[in-house]
Amino acid sequence: MRNLSPPATTPTAAHSGPPAAGSAGAPRINKWLAGVAAVVVLSGLLFGYDQGVISGALNGIQRDFRPGTLVIEIITSWVTLGALVGALIAGGVADRLGRRRTIVWAAVLFALGAAVEAFAPGTGILIIGRLLVGFGVGVASVAAPLYAAEMAPTRLRGTFVSVYQLAITIGIFAAYLVDQLLAAGDWWRLMLGLSVVPAILLVIAMLPLPDSAVWYLKVGQRDRAAKALRDVRPGEDVAADMKDIEASLGSRQTSWGEVFSPTWRAPLTLGIVLAVLQQFTGINAVIYYGDKIFAAAGFTTAQAQTSASTWSIGAVNVLFTFVAVAFVDRLGRRPLLLAGLVGMGLSLLTIGFCFRRLGDVTIHSDATSNAPNDAGVIMLVAMVIFIASFAFSLGPVVWTVINEIFPSTVRGRAVAVATAANWGAAWVVTQFFLTLTDTLGEAGTFWLFAGMCVVAFLFVWFFLPETKGKSLTEIQQMWVDRNEASAGASAT
Repeated sequence: MRNLSPPATTPTAAHSGPPAAGSAGAPRINKWLAGVAAVVVLSGLLFGYDQGVISGALNGIQRDFRPGTLVIEIITSWVTLGALVGALIAGGVADRLGRRRTIVWAAVLFALGAAVEAFAPGTGILIIGRLLVGFGVGVASVAAPLYAAEMAPTRLRGTFVSVYQLAITIGIFAAYLVDQLLAAGDWWRLMLGLSVVPAILLVIAMLPLPDSAVWYLKVGQRDRAAKALRDVRPGEDVAADMKDIEASLGSRQTSWGEVFSPTWRAPLTLGIVLAVLQQFTGINAVIYYGDKIFAAAGFTTAQAQTSASTWSIGAVNVLFTFVAVAFVDRLGRRPLLLAGLVGMGLSLLTIGFCFRRLGDVTIHSDATSNAPNDAGVIMLVAMVIFIASFAFSLGPVVWTVINEIFPSTVRGRAVAVATAANWGAAWVVTQFFLTLTDTLGEAGTFWLFAGMCVVAFLFVWFFLPETKGKSLTEIQQMWVDRNEASAGASAT
């Protein structure tokens, strides 16, 4: 997944609980804010559908083009490389062209790539389509959450960014359903081509919306900035919000040197490490081994395994992401992350022990069990708990944190760096996963991922500050205060 200029606003009232001091009351979801939500949802759907659909399309691709193992791996994984490049350039593009136009161009690139995939005459053109799709996904994974974080009222910011991850899970679930419905026929081109639909809808949804007030003020368009704030945050003190944003922006032009400067080293390190740990804690490993876990649990046919994937992975992922959407702005970021990591770590330990009991059946083997196995059933339960734990914690909450911790002057580019790190980590796991299992075995691999959950838990416990209820300005000031305190301590 993924992928964020100045404080959005002073704190407003939450959607639950009493209004904050100085607030005009609980933030209302008017048509403009609903439009922002629609853009975030459609961006996530693009991401999720592309992630999920390729597994169902591969059988048809193999049947029609007869690709070798290396080419199959390229078709599957190079979309991640395209996304990595897209994410790296997205921050600079979003700062130059604006968040709005960047999202539109991402959707156009995605639609073009999906059309190339659907009409590809051979594997070479298909790979080009996959790269284009990945590039569009990478750009959108930065621009869409950035847009949401800057447009949403403070007390709804976590919810809006979490909706992006929710939409990704819905996209994956939709892809599983499409794969299941079209698996019986030679419909792999339709599977891939259907992703053009949300891309077109994203362009349509984006056109009437303004850019963020943050970007308008970056380029000196005060009138448009004020109008954007009035549209999406009716009843708030627009003048105060404008002053707040301008103060955080300052007068200097942002450079890549500032992104990597010691001043902002703490939030940049935090964002990159969280982005990498999201991938290194095993989400793709569990999904990769899904069919073998289902087989051990008694799902012996390909159709039964596809159906099990749809509901035990796709549906559970969607359902428990709603937990994050509902509670990320109530309970906070840290509690959800810590609780989720405990569930993920224990589940991975359990899966590893079950693989050891089953004798480390290799991933390269096509053998399946002929009857339900106790260890297989336990693995299936552990897998569902793992997916649920990831869905309400590392899945959505990491993106919320990444899109709010950076100061306004470097946010676009810093979020791009963290998002690219996430895509890079995803590629590493995909590219070297088989080597890892050959070296450590299935049990050892899952225990390694469990150990990464422990590392992630300790990192969140000791280094992640709670940002619930803080405006983007207040988060920026938090880093400034820490730098000053650190400098003062060094001086003494």
